[in-house]
Amino acid sequence: MTRLILASQSPARTKLLTDAGIRHEVLVSDVDEDAVQARYGVTDPHDTALLLARAKAEAVASLPEAEGTLVIGCDSVFEFDGEAHGKPYTASVARERMLRMSGSSGVLHTGHWLVDCRATAADGGAPDGGSVAAGSGATLGAVASAEVHFMDMDPAEIDAYIATGEPLHCAGSFTIDGLGGAFIRKVDGDPHAVVGLSVSTLRTLLAKANVGITELWSRP
Repeated sequence: MTRLILASQSPARTKLLTDAGIRHEVLVSDVDEDAVQARYGVTDPHDTALLLARAKAEAVASLPEAEGTLVIGCDSVFEFDGEAHGKPYTASVARERMLRMSGSSGVLHTGHWLVDCRATAADGGAPDGGSVAAGSGATLGAVASAEVHFMDMDPAEIDAYIATGEPLHCAGSFTIDGLGGAFIRKVDGDPHAVVGLSVSTLRTLLAKANVGITELWSRP
């Protein structure tokens, strides 16, 4: 049976996969995002999202628990006024950002990185007639981006939203699948990318590793 590991502690990502009927396990990486960015000096939001997704996927792929599986790592970065916005962490940062975002728009970049940890045929894995296909040895990624348009938000609404704690640990200081959805006017692009994992992008990456997404569908 083909196994997929999600290298993320995000409840939104695992819920998205579950709702899409995609069987998966969760194994969280211990990647220090600030250290990774400092090491590579990446400033472009698109490239930063891909770099962090790769770091998370490769960290989990190196663990013994990942042997024989496919690992998908994801990371999201919000691009606004040419700046890269990750998680705000503090109420003051979230408030400053949201006041600027009110009535405006930005682009949410979600990086995806897939590592195939299954034994390849050359390694002697998956002999003919075996129940598990040979691994492809693939390690590849892609970024799914979507433009997010915000409604006008008054300071009282912003303060009430921040008080819930929801935006403090979300890239860009907002969600689309939670309370923050009330402030989003429209999305141009894949809405799943805004949640944090594009299912269609995952399907494309799996195909390049010779895995059909239907192999991961949950069966009653």
